[in-house]
Amino acid sequence: MTRLTVAQAVVRFLARQWSERDGVERRFFAGCVGIFGHGNVAGMGQALADDDELPYLLSRNEQAMVHTAAGYARASNRLATLACTTSIGPGATNMVTGAAGATINRLPVLLLPGDIFSTRVASPLLQELEDQRSYDVSVNDCLKPVSRYWDRINRPEQLPSALLAAMRVLTDPAETGAVTLALPQDVQAEAYDWPDELFARRVWHVPRPRPERAALARAAERLRAAERPLIVAGGGVLHSEATDELRAFAERVGIPVAETQAGKGALPHGHPLALGAVGATGTTAANELAREADVIIGVGTRYSDFTTASRTLFAPDAAFVNVNVTGFDAAKLSGLQLVADAREGLADLAGALEGWRAPAALGERAGELIRAWDAAVDAAYGLEGTPPSQAAVIGAVNAAAGEDGVVVCAAGSMPGDLHKLWRPSGPGSYHVEYGYSCMGYEIAGGLGVKLAAPEREVFVLVGDGSYLMMAQELVTAVAEGVKLTVVLVDNSGFASIGRLSESVGARRLGTAYTARDGGPLPVDLAANAASLGASVVRAETVADLRKALDAARAGEATTVIYVRTDRMADDVPSSQAWWDVPVAQVGPPEEIRDGYAAAKRAQHLHLGPS
Repeated sequence: MTRLTVAQAVVRFLARQWSERDGVERRFFAGCVGIFGHGNVAGMGQALADDDELPYLLSRNEQAMVHTAAGYARASNRLATLACTTSIGPGATNMVTGAAGATINRLPVLLLPGDIFSTRVASPLLQELEDQRSYDVSVNDCLKPVSRYWDRINRPEQLPSALLAAMRVLTDPAETGAVTLALPQDVQAEAYDWPDELFARRVWHVPRPRPERAALARAAERLRAAERPLIVAGGGVLHSEATDELRAFAERVGIPVAETQAGKGALPHGHPLALGAVGATGTTAANELAREADVIIGVGTRYSDFTTASRTLFAPDAAFVNVNVTGFDAAKLSGLQLVADAREGLADLAGALEGWRAPAALGERAGELIRAWDAAVDAAYGLEGTPPSQAAVIGAVNAAAGEDGVVVCAAGSMPGDLHKLWRPSGPGSYHVEYGYSCMGYEIAGGLGVKLAAPEREVFVLVGDGSYLMMAQELVTAVAEGVKLTVVLVDNSGFASIGRLSESVGARRLGTAYTARDGGPLPVDLAANAASLGASVVRAETVADLRKALDAARAGEATTVIYVRTDRMADDVPSSQAWWDVPVAQVGPPEEIRDGYAAAKRAQHLHLGPS
């Protein structure tokens, strides 16, 4: 038996958890990110101070720390993550946004918020939410709907089963997401005699389930009858490290591959079957073949509205074969369900299709469409002017990233432009959080990516809107000596929402950063970044930007490159696809209302046989 406090037991347990897949073991928790207050300083704070197995990282914002953990988890293909500890009160509720993003994106993060006293003798406490229905309610209950597992540890005896349940969910590829263990502050500090087995090195084996044989036979039969099949590669391809199998499968059967936001990089740019992005922010190459496809093979995708262009992209009679480790996602669009790991599912499907190949004309058409789109991207990347266009900024960063670079982004107009334009070098080179499209994710998420992959150059693309929401993790990067190259694009407002606002008749209300009289604001974001400790370069032209990127890549410090662009410019080629945002039935001009009604008529439920 070992006598420790509850918090000390938590820390020791976390330090000794490992994941394993394909015979490779790694520590599951690379460390604990935390901000201390009265609700966790005497418990988790003391435990982390005395522990040398679980590294501690000081964050500057509780939401940001969860983004950092999510970025780390995604860059680690969900085989490792960070724990996050906060005090009770605003520290805990600040994590709700990050937890929602992690769960939506199917990424494992562990949240350890402090909680109210379990004994209740001192109630009401500072920051206690008093609910007249029950004394057992605290602000941590806000984390229940955004957590895949949630528990409150009211007694030391409850901890072992809760820890094991948390690890079961975190390491389950079908169930993973945010996990919350609420720790009452008095319980954190309570001592208990723990069985030594709780702290033994424990390896969690991450499974690779294979598809059920009958479902595999049905899928093969459906595909053998296909004349215009299309593969849609989602984030599951990258999480399961199935990119080699995807390439081999596509080449063997001659089916072109389109990519979702989370799946971008599944095939490198330049592969003859790589159509690039699909959907509302897709390429014309991918979207043209998507409209013509008679069978869609969705691999590791959850078919978000951007992927399906709000269910207007695929033909009404298109059939779906869905390879997904989660049955919930595999069943979407009435698809034939292959509930399996992406790598194993693709390998087994290739075997079931032995001797079959898609018509050669499909590959030839894909090649023509890809070449046309590449020419459009070349033109967008080559735009010159002062201020630089956003497309030219992305092109310069794409060139600087090279083979080992990672681009990180999350919200605004840039994720859509990146999805269309970015030319990925391969898996892990494209990291855009678009499941939640959370403003403020960029710098915090980039920090997590760099911590998980220190050998890669990390380029964070962030707009002024997102930067103003959460820039403070620049301080964390500087304090920890973690190098980021941040390209801060300032267009004095919200470009994508401005265009969207105009298209639905809202006249760009609230989308410009100006004074009340419409004049410019005396705000200097470059100076702000410098005040947070970053090295700052101002780029006036594309040539300036390229020079600054080269210098930042060669350097060792976190660098912010500040560049202004035009909010009103729309210099990126259209995806020729639609996104459903309702238009007010009274107020907007008639042509806007009629256009929306016409687009709605193109939506399909996809209720074909599964």
